[in-house]
Amino acid sequence: MTKKQRADLVQIELEKLYPEVPIPLNHTDPYTLMVAVALSAQTTDKKVNEVTPNLFKVAGTPEKMAKLEVAEIKELIKEIGLSNTKAKNLKRMAELLLERHNGIVPQTYEELEALPGVGHKTASVVMSQGFGFPAFPVDTHIHRLMTQWKLTSGKNVVETENDAKKLWKEEHWNKLHLQIIFYGREYSPARGKGEKDFITKMLFEK
Repeated sequence: MTKKQRADLVQIELEKLYPEVPIPLNHTDPYTLMVAVALSAQTTDKKVNEVTPNLFKVAGTPEKMAKLEVAEIKELIKEIGLSNTKAKNLKRMAELLLERHNGIVPQTYEELEALPGVGHKTASVVMSQGFGFPAFPVDTHIHRLMTQWKLTSGKNVVETENDAKKLWKEEHWNKLHLQIIFYGREYSPARGKGEKDFITKMLFEK
């Protein structure tokens, strides 16, 4: 089976499993999405979704977030890993949105990635899920599964992202990246033994 055939088979099976894919992080607009994604680094989406309702009640806009002290933001997100750094980033992110963009989340990678706490993956999620631009955000789950399925030999998420974009058509990127994340969580968790990972078995069975 060629790499392209494997990629096509993966897409067919994922479409059967997840014909509809909700965005896993609760949000109401591009700003609350960006905050949620920034908080999700090294933390589960479930934990982020538990913390953000209270955070967004108090600071659901850049204006409100910028008015809070770092200590107040930290108190609101203290259950999340790296809360110290993330609290500082959220305050400065809000200040820069007001200074540079009139409080509106920008729609370019360059401007997004210039904000504290916003790396390429976060920017890609905001571009795809917040604004509908084709993007293929690659997290550690996607990197691990694409390596497992021999769809990439990328040494890091950037190389894996480039391979993903070559294998699948642009119009499928936004949905596929979510489908792979959902599959990884349900069928092939990082710490699991992969007994349920039928796609890997299907691709490489004798």
